[in-house]
Amino acid sequence: MASDLLRPELDLVFCGYNPSLTSGRTGRHYAHPGNRFWRVLHAASITDRLYAPDEDEKLLDLGIGFTNLCARPTRRADELTREEIQAGSRQLRAKLERLRPIAVAYTGIGVYKWFRATTKVEWGVQLDPAVTGVTDVVVPSPSGLNRMRFEELVAHYRQLTPFVC
Repeated sequence: MASDLLRPELDLVFCGYNPSLTSGRTGRHYAHPGNRFWRVLHAASITDRLYAPDEDEKLLDLGIGFTNLCARPTRRADELTREEIQAGSRQLRAKLERLRPIAVAYTGIGVYKWFRATTKVEWGVQLDPAVTGVTDVVVPSPSGLNRMRFEELVAHYRQLTPFVC
């Protein structure tokens, strides 16, 4: 299973719905070959080179961490139960309050809707953060299931560059 890669004082934490089956099997974040995450990070200048899923731990040295709303790997996020989402939301809030990253990038508008139990969410920086002092940024899911063009994904992810050194 792809466990959290977190520590105090991170600049940016990426939070997905939950691990894919591939990530669950390999223990690496955004590991499915159809996921555009790593290419998007590099194209948006969040990383200085193209990293691979098996290098996810190296991003901690760049001030970047990883977590998910729910820990159970599934093929699709809509397979998660309401109970899992509610429990995951409580756990995520506690992690953010304890670790206090500068910003959290929610990789999918639905992740943030589920976490905040709301339907009113726009792309980008959120005006009312879940945890005081932690900036919430909603970016599109890089999953291959998201049909957004690569260039559009990159434009959304460029909003994250001020949070990384």
